[in-house]
Order: sequence, then structure tokens, then C-alpha cells
Amino acid sequence: MTSTPSIAVVLGTRPEIIKCAPIVHECERRDYPYAVVHTGQHYSDELDSVFFEELDLPEPDYDLGVGSRPHGRQTGTLIAQIEPILEDERPDAVLVQGDTNSALAGSIAACKLDTQLGHVEAGLRSFDRDMPEELNRILADHASDYLFAPTTESERLLQNEGIPDERIHVTGNTVVDAVQRHADIAAEESDVLDELGISGFRYAVLTAHRAENVDDPDRFQSILDGVGRFAADRGVRCIYPVHPRAEKRIAEFDLSVPEGIELVDALSYLDFLRLEDEALVVFTDSGGVQEETCILGTRCVTVRDSTERPETLSVGANILVGTDAEDIASGAAEMLDRPVDWACPFGNGTAAANILDAVSADVLAEVA
Repeated sequence: MTSTPSIAVVLGTRPEIIKCAPIVHECERRDYPYAVVHTGQHYSDELDSVFFEELDLPEPDYDLGVGSRPHGRQTGTLIAQIEPILEDERPDAVLVQGDTNSALAGSIAACKLDTQLGHVEAGLRSFDRDMPEELNRILADHASDYLFAPTTESERLLQNEGIPDERIHVTGNTVVDAVQRHADIAAEESDVLDELGISGFRYAVLTAHRAENVDDPDRFQSILDGVGRFAADRGVRCIYPVHPRAEKRIAEFDLSVPEGIELVDALSYLDFLRLEDEALVVFTDSGGVQEETCILGTRCVTVRDSTERPETLSVGANILVGTDAEDIASGAAEMLDRPVDWACPFGNGTAAANILDAVSADVLAEVA
């Protein structure tokens, strides 16, 4: 090792691009050598490139283009492709983020080599082992040398699993870094409200893409019905930037989309951030959206049976309602009665700096 650590960042989905962007920016600010390995796990290369552009990121050093495959085949393919890249790059630390197959594959490839592995957003737990994401995050945590926990709650969960304190670093969440950097830009540059014909705080937003929701016709229909009921009761439109997988399931299951829900194509990062920021309420099954709405001061209704972001519930920014239509509508009505005065539990926007500080401290210790 030299006194300046070299970093490899493995990412593959749009939430990972958003949350790893502050780390790349911090590497550039410090003049640390780094390489970005983009697995191409998400479904739209074109929109991924828009995210890189909007987040002011350089093109990835490696673009694997794995695409959509069954979990085991996708993960195995990625391990085989990532390993020789790490052997060539020989980074001091490999950073993976979150709970995707890309994060798991990067973790397995790194921990088999002579390099340190850091898991960004470590310690999140839904306690639902039927979710593939839950297994991915547990395996990544227990393989890692650095566990970058976003909150003291996630630190506690890692300690309860027997992970030594010296491997755990409470850093805050890099999503705060990203939102703080880009929210004002989105407000100035995004025309999405005009393009959709909506005005601030007179619309709702829906995101639903998780397999346990959209692959189950009864659950998916119930979500649509509950959101539609709320939209009708409040006299507002609900904008649903629909994931291609979910759009396919709507057609395949012949689901009825209530009149108040408007399906639109997937949005760029700045457009979606603006949409979240001025929404009356956001319905979601996304962990990242739960965080972003909490940071932005937008009320959130989570259409899942569990969440690995309990901090959003504790501060009052979010309510967990499941997928029953009546519970969704009544939960949203309850959220509208809550004041928007919570404190963000995910840090102050210095997570990327804290992460690189921890890696740098070990590098300096080894060369001292």
C-alpha cells in the first residue's frame, strides 16, 4: 500500500449510482486513484448514462452489461467478471453498496483476493429472509472488513450479530450527501412538473417494483386500489414512474389501474428528485425512496410488510401499511395529519468523507 489508498467501486443499479456518486466525488477531491465497475444490472443502459451525467460522474472504467438474469446465474456471472478486474487493478479497498446482486458479487470477488472490502450502508435489516435483498446484505456485511453503518441503529444490529466493533464505522448515509448536492439543482433545472401538468403539493407519487409486490397479482392490484382510493378521496393525481417489470406484470395479470393513477416512463434522477420534493405524499416499496423523502421533508407511505429503514418510522416521516387497500388509503390520510418537522436520522451529508477517512486511516497505519 501507498499512503494514498486506491479504491474500486462496484455498482450496478440506479440507487447504487446515486449513493456511490458522493464517494467518487470525494475520491476526486482528495486525488485518490479509483476505478468504477458498472455491472449493468439495471434494465436501461440509456437511462443509466443519464444518471452518470446528471450526477457529474465520469463514464465507468468497466461496463459489464450483465443485464437481467435469474439471481444465481446473474451473481455467478458477475463474480467471474469482477474477479479479473480486481486482480488487474489491485485496489487497496473495494467498496460495494446496499443489497443487490452486484453488491453480493463484488463482495465475494473481493473477499477471495488480497484486498479490503467495505460495505456502504451496512447493518440494514428487514428481518424478512424471503427477500433476496436481505440475504445479500447479510452476506456482504459478514464478508466485509469495513462496515459503514448509516446510523447507530444499524451499528447495534451488526453488534448483535457478533461483528467486532473495530470493523464498524457509523458514517451517515451517502444518500444525504447526494440529495443535498442535487436538490437545488433539480428545483432549478427540472421541468418535470410542467411536463406532467401538475403543480407542487397537489399530486401524489407511487413507486412499486419489488418482486414480492409486483409478481403477486393480488398484492399488486391491492396496492393500485389503495393508492387510487386515496387519489380519488383527495382529488389529486398520482404519478407512477413505472418500472418495465411492473408494467409487464400489469399487462400480464390484466390489472385495473384506477383513473387517478397516471403511468409514466422511468424518470431521470433530477426529475424524480423534483417529483419527490414537491409531492403531497409518496407511496413506495423502495428503501431509497423512504430515505430520500425523509431527507426532503416529504411524507412517505411504505407498501410493504417490513422495512430495513426503521429510523424513518421512528422520526415520523414514514408509515408502514402493508398492501391492504384500505390500510394504504387510511395510512396516507394519517400521514397528512402529521407535521413535517422531523430531523433527518441519516447524518449531515459527510458520509463519503467519513468512509474515505476510515479507509485512509488503515492505509496510513500500515505504511507507518
